[in-house]
Amino acid sequence: MVKSLPKMMASHAERAGHKIAPYPWLRHGVLLAPLLAGNAQAGDNAYSFDLPAQPLAATLDRLAQASHTQLIYADATVKGLTAAPVKGRYTARQALAIALGKSGLRYDVVDKALITVSGKPDTRSEATLAPMTVVGEAEADPNDPYNTDYKVADTVTATKTDTPIMETPFSVQVVPKQVLQDQQAVRLETAAENVSGTYSSRGAGGIGGGQSATFLRGFETFDYYRDGGRFNGGFVINGPREMANVERVEVLKGPASILYGRLEPGGMVNIVTKRPLATPYYSLQQQFGSYDFYRTTADATGPLTEDKSLLYRVNLAYENSGSFREFLDHDRVFFAPTFHWNISDKTQANFHMEYQHDKSPFDHGFPVAGNRPLNLPHGRNLGEPGSANESETFNVGFDWSHAFNDNWTLRHRFDAVLLPKADTLPSVYSGFLGPCSVGVSCQVNRLTYANKSHAENYYTTVDLLGKFNTWGIKHDVLLGGDFYHQVHQTDFAWTFSQPIDAYNPVHTGIDPSVLDHPNLFGPSGFTEEWGGFYTQDQIELPYHVHLLAGFRYDTVRYGSASDLHFNFGSPFVQSSHNLLQQESVKPRFGLLYQPIPEVSLYGNYVENFGLSNGFNSNGAALPPTTAKQWEGGIKTELLDKRLTATLAWFDITKRNIAVTDPDPIKAASGFQNAIGEVRNQGVELDMAGELLPGWKLIGTYSYIDSKITKDTSVIYDANFNVVGIGTGNQGKRLFNVPRNIASLWSTYEFFDGDLRGFKFGGGVLLRDQRQGDNANSFQLPGYATVNLLASYTVDVGKSKVTTQLNVDNLLNKDYFDSATNSTVQGNYPGAPRTVLGSIRLEF
Repeated sequence: MVKSLPKMMASHAERAGHKIAPYPWLRHGVLLAPLLAGNAQAGDNAYSFDLPAQPLAATLDRLAQASHTQLIYADATVKGLTAAPVKGRYTARQALAIALGKSGLRYDVVDKALITVSGKPDTRSEATLAPMTVVGEAEADPNDPYNTDYKVADTVTATKTDTPIMETPFSVQVVPKQVLQDQQAVRLETAAENVSGTYSSRGAGGIGGGQSATFLRGFETFDYYRDGGRFNGGFVINGPREMANVERVEVLKGPASILYGRLEPGGMVNIVTKRPLATPYYSLQQQFGSYDFYRTTADATGPLTEDKSLLYRVNLAYENSGSFREFLDHDRVFFAPTFHWNISDKTQANFHMEYQHDKSPFDHGFPVAGNRPLNLPHGRNLGEPGSANESETFNVGFDWSHAFNDNWTLRHRFDAVLLPKADTLPSVYSGFLGPCSVGVSCQVNRLTYANKSHAENYYTTVDLLGKFNTWGIKHDVLLGGDFYHQVHQTDFAWTFSQPIDAYNPVHTGIDPSVLDHPNLFGPSGFTEEWGGFYTQDQIELPYHVHLLAGFRYDTVRYGSASDLHFNFGSPFVQSSHNLLQQESVKPRFGLLYQPIPEVSLYGNYVENFGLSNGFNSNGAALPPTTAKQWEGGIKTELLDKRLTATLAWFDITKRNIAVTDPDPIKAASGFQNAIGEVRNQGVELDMAGELLPGWKLIGTYSYIDSKITKDTSVIYDANFNVVGIGTGNQGKRLFNVPRNIASLWSTYEFFDGDLRGFKFGGGVLLRDQRQGDNANSFQLPGYATVNLLASYTVDVGKSKVTTQLNVDNLLNKDYFDSATNSTVQGNYPGAPRTVLGSIRLEF
């Protein structure tokens, strides 16, 4: 009843010419109906308020928005009254009582569902009652640290403009903060599992050291974005992405190069970090769990000046952990300060920095015997103790915006990601499989290697946003440009090591002589520069039709260099050099029709400008990959906008993939040509939100039909002479892409009674069988894991204390998490049953 009252009264007021019919409980003028999570005792939930002394009407409006309520009041009742300041964390009723102060108005709770605010009775005829102002249910601020929503209505990732998801003709999904907290997502891989068609290779980041790879619609990428700024994870980040300062994770499906530059066509991951707040907030969390996992995080934010023109936020993290895998100890320090400066009411600026020192274990997983990875205890490591990467990474940058007026805004962003130190200590990893009698004795050949890396990454973008009308048609225009520069250098040394018996391993330790007598594989590196100009127009047509059209001009310059005369730690000398220069223009179109507010039908066509491919037999750089996508779908908001869902169909074709050169002689020398092609098409379903008061869920399903449509390979005779070129892996399935993927996570929180403050939940993750390599020579079996959650939250004074326990892989399922298109390494077992506890204090 409560949820329908505002709509009923608003429509009645319209019919009566803004005059309200005689509802007895409306005669006193002001009504506050708490609808927090749709619960009758929602008024008992605490929220952060920072409301100055101002007209009472303004305070009531902002109070309703901050507490996610509906507010109805008579203008005449509050006219001329000033609200008392409200600063601190209170329930809606407590905040209302403070705001009313000495105004003479009072509030009454009606049947635990409504709060009425009364003043002097209005003696005028009910037919001429003062017009009512209705403020609909406001979307909670996704940056509020106390926001518990499982769904987010708006995102800038898909269009770089503040466009509601229901009006965006692309599939874009958000994993909000509360989901990350409930799942204790200390790794980006865990967050990715909550988005259909999106998953990560845990081996690369969670187990094997180095940055995780993310698969989006079947295409692998190492890159992600931080607040719209590019991170090249494969070369400038060692170890998994730190999540201590992450507010939410946004995923744009399909090609994103039009707005963000050169990317794989499956989509992009944009990490949205925690912003400085005007209301002081502090949090301290200690996590502890299986395999000696310990992680401490701290979060502090608030104003630095009395007028709150300068705000700060600092996030800290320290992690020390072992692993279910042998020899894999992990150590990390993370420090991330950020500042927000309100220069004026039209100009703002942000400054940020991230420092990360990481010592990550290095592990290459299991080789393959037959059509499966070796059947070994999942904790076994075929390397040696002491193998690790040690690195320091800095990210510094700023962004600012200036509003010329209500319609035109200029934005600029700059990021620098620096890797001054990344050393792989002398390490041993398993290589090719030797003589193998499965289950008895299996010799695995190994290498000892070491390297030193250095990388610099610079990214800047400028956007001009405008709003105007032409003949009654609304336009949201974006004009922008970006520039990216990256330099990467590696000194690499290796030598053969003692083989190991996979079934009866004897660990001999690491031979440091690799640094003294390396094979020739000397300093190498590359330089990449690209820039682009893009434009986009979002047009609102009659009959609730939204059209988006845009294009991008790209220019790229890519070069590689190497010095085969190795001298470990020597300056980088270019003795060979290859260069690619290319230009491209790609379009983007989207169309959306919203027949009713709860339903949107959309479709799009997008082309993509991808990454570089290497070099051909003439030393010339191969052209970058390209792609195109067709997509269509339906979006809906149900249960009074508490639950959202997206059903999408997509068809992506990626071209210019580097494959064996079609000339047999060149192919015998290992040269390549850019003629390969892959097609991924499928269906995705995402849903997130609140089914009933306190009952929340986020669920996904995806079906991906993946096929290598063009490929070549070398054909040898019995004496290993090249006799021709074959079709290679043509017709095979792309590696590590399950045909079916599904996940479901749900929680229930008690708001009253003896169980108030308790939350219980759990979920399941399902993955179909995957091909381990593009030749489809071996497979990773499908699996399902079950995860559980239990937590308890209690208010202690003005503080909030939450204890939490998560159990992942409850049934202790043995499975392989991911493969890396290799039969000799990179097939990573999944973690067994893992317990993770947490104590978090917020105030």
